Amino acid sequence: MDREVTDLQAKAAEHAYSIPLDSFNMVNPELFRSDTIWPYFERLRREEPVHLCRESEFGPYWSVTKYNDIMAVDTNHDVFSSEPGITVVDPKDDFRLPMFIAMDPPKHDVQRKTVSPIVSGPNLQALEPVIRERASKILDDLPIGETFDWVDKVSIELTTMTLATLFDFPWEDRRKLTRWSDVATANPASGIVESEDHRRAELFECVDYFTRLWNERVNAPPKGDLISMLAHGESTRHMDRMEYLGNLILLIVGGNDTTRNTISGSVLALHQNPDQYAKLTANHDLIPSMVSETIRWQTPLAYMRRRAKRDFEFKGKTIREGDKVLMWYVSGNRDDEVIESPNSYIVDRPRARQHLSFGFGIHRCVGNRVAELQLKIIWEEILKRFSKIEVMGEPRRVLSSFVKGYETLPVKLVAA
Repeated sequence: MDREVTDLQAKAAEHAYSIPLDSFNMVNPELFRSDTIWPYFERLRREEPVHLCRESEFGPYWSVTKYNDIMAVDTNHDVFSSEPGITVVDPKDDFRLPMFIAMDPPKHDVQRKTVSPIVSGPNLQALEPVIRERASKILDDLPIGETFDWVDKVSIELTTMTLATLFDFPWEDRRKLTRWSDVATANPASGIVESEDHRRAELFECVDYFTRLWNERVNAPPKGDLISMLAHGESTRHMDRMEYLGNLILLIVGGNDTTRNTISGSVLALHQNPDQYAKLTANHDLIPSMVSETIRWQTPLAYMRRRAKRDFEFKGKTIREGDKVLMWYVSGNRDDEVIESPNSYIVDRPRARQHLSFGFGIHRCVGNRVAELQLKIIWEEILKRFSKIEVMGEPRRVLSSFVKGYETLPVKLVAA
């Protein structure tokens, strides 16, 4: 880590402990782009683990920052609703995108059940050799000894290929999935879209494209891809255009953003922890554990939002009906009351899958096994080919308090 980054983090730690808690606004995306969120969450966990931010550009919201408190909120669907959205941004009345992750039972349950066969054991077994073949080709085409962007060449390429397979999406257009994922979650200041109207126009292009695929598949015998499942599913076949778009965005972002950022995060984490890289290269059986540890360490989606259905006393605070409640998975994953040495990256951590990154209860990430499978395969293939992946400079992080990820990561490969 260079001196500039160290100084930045030192200043953040000083600032986090010198300002009043009342002034904390954890949805400030600059805290994430600069990777200076940690001392702010640390102080919240210690001093006010259920914290009300009274003023933000998105209105007031509660932050829940400790592991067990997050789990309590995430599993209490009688009090905390997933509707109308999963981020701090309130859906606009003229552009609401219903999606099953932002629904409560019973509608959530039947829609989720429609697509869940895509990640069944037999489907994952069939997918594994396909992912391995693609991962091998991606890695074999990389330059040795010269700097390139890992995010673009590897993380995006592998996850987009997998997502295209799950949708049975036209192969030559697969990078459209990456673009729509970025557009759906982009901060207005990120430069990805020029305006809200621009975002909507591109998302309408997305639903138009997928509607053509829907129309082809609804008139054909049912198949095992996600679009066919939605087109033929009893609870999804009559979705209107906006609900179809909402569920598409959910599946695209869930299948793309999260895995690609964890693949990039694994390279960065191992670079920053060379002792753990040595441990992994000496024992490839640690790959599954390393994968889970990276998912915890990265936490690719920083939080999920809930809405209080009624007044509720929680940890000494009164949460009022209608209040927004943000479950900060990224903070819960660093809670030292539950996870030993949580700020350390440990590839052979006992019970490495004990993390919050996939959520809990009925909304637990439907594609978690696909994510783990891609990470496992890419590292099995990396370790066959390269003795080291050198990170050549600081990553450029995504300007977002929701998607915790990387725009670029410059690396250089050393052949095995």
